[in-house]
Amino acid sequence: MRAKRSRFPNPYRYLSLSRFLTPAQLAAIGVLVVSAIALLLRPVVGLADNGDYFRILYSNGLYFNRPDYDSQYLGYFVRQFGILQYFNENGALLASSQSIFIRAAVWLNRLVYDSQVFDIRFQAVLYILLYSAAVFLLVESLTWNIHRKYGYGIAALAVFVFGDTGYTSFFNSFYSESVVLIATMTMFATGLLFYRNRYNDYVLMAIFLGSSLLLTTSKQQNAPVGIAIAIVGLLFIYLRKESVYRVLTAASLGLILFAGVATYVLIPQQFVNINKYHAMTRGVMMEAGNPEKALDQFGIDPQYAILNKSIYYEPFTTVDVNSGLLQRHFYDHYGFGSILLYYALHPDQGIQMLDAAARSAFTIRPIGIGNYEQAVGKPFGAQTNFFTAYSWLKDAAAPKTFGFIVIWAIVVIGVYAPSFVLAVRKRQLRPALRLPLLLMMMVVGLSGIVVSLIGAGDADLAKHEFLFTAAFDLVSFVTVSDLFRRRLWRGETEGGVQRP
Repeated sequence: MRAKRSRFPNPYRYLSLSRFLTPAQLAAIGVLVVSAIALLLRPVVGLADNGDYFRILYSNGLYFNRPDYDSQYLGYFVRQFGILQYFNENGALLASSQSIFIRAAVWLNRLVYDSQVFDIRFQAVLYILLYSAAVFLLVESLTWNIHRKYGYGIAALAVFVFGDTGYTSFFNSFYSESVVLIATMTMFATGLLFYRNRYNDYVLMAIFLGSSLLLTTSKQQNAPVGIAIAIVGLLFIYLRKESVYRVLTAASLGLILFAGVATYVLIPQQFVNINKYHAMTRGVMMEAGNPEKALDQFGIDPQYAILNKSIYYEPFTTVDVNSGLLQRHFYDHYGFGSILLYYALHPDQGIQMLDAAARSAFTIRPIGIGNYEQAVGKPFGAQTNFFTAYSWLKDAAAPKTFGFIVIWAIVVIGVYAPSFVLAVRKRQLRPALRLPLLLMMMVVGLSGIVVSLIGAGDADLAKHEFLFTAAFDLVSFVTVSDLFRRRLWRGETEGGVQRP
């Protein structure tokens, strides 16, 4: 007897797409298409200069070629820049892995477009391709060997979160957050692929090394990141027994650690003073009930309390911020360690600063920075609404307290602890990797907050906390995806394949 045929079509019939596109491929293509529409087609979306571009522009052979450029600051995105035609006498103001991508984009621009004018969209093309590859690796680490009905849901979520123009608009700018985002996602995704036992371990270690180095050296505040990565990376050494693998992995981790130290050592003194100035005027003094007393604890003359809440870049100041007088009697009296100790001895003030940081910790798009070119006709500082639902929802819905961040971390650790304990009891290292990787990402993200507060107070805090907001989204995305695929409390088998 023939089975009765249903009047309704089988919903899985439409999943025949799975024969051509895996969830990871679909997510990568989705992010690529959305990003290309936003960043490459008119009206082109990017980020206006907040005054930081000069730090990275001249040393990479570019210059501001618009006579009215100064009037564009903060409000309008500028798409084209001049390419220096002769010997470039400008040295690098800071060492950053971002220069690798700028120079590659300039070379591509010269090759196929123009030798005198640089269109920043060539840089965006490079970043979009690398970002799409990072999204592929991340989604592949979560959807490999699971039912496609879960996989495509995870892929759609990835496009919704990481295709958001709040993230990708950085690609049409000279802010280092572009490299931070791509490198962080690639590094984390590679670690998860180790955990799932997907792809060759030697290849994964090479990608892990490269992305970790790019992240650590992308900007000065990421110097501590290399330490957290290297510590968790020690677990990778014991995934295989071959001596060659262990030596190469140990050497790679040593290089990551060295990169973190070198990034810190190579910070120019000018930028050290800028950050130290804000750490005191926009941090310690600003939240102290008695600024004079706070300065006295650092051995600084209380009369410098007149600098309270001031900005280094103010055109008219009480004291020349670059003077030797301020160097001897102000800057030389404190550093990262002494400010950290001060907050430890004044926990109420430290909590106030952490709450201040939390108010900006969930904002993806820089506040007050426009997305459009002036020729588009939008108001000064106008921001795009194209594919920004996630960044808007996150900024509007997330509780703006540091207590929420603590609760979030505790919940994530709690739901993953059982699978970690089970793997440890069974002495299975690879299945035990997941929780340490998530902890690493939390530490990396929180370091962005702590280093920003101690190193520069609340100055440009939303932008300085970009590493946290990216780490928060990556950890939360993995948690939700594991909930979809029913792997919150249970991990993978030793071979990396899920049990049904």
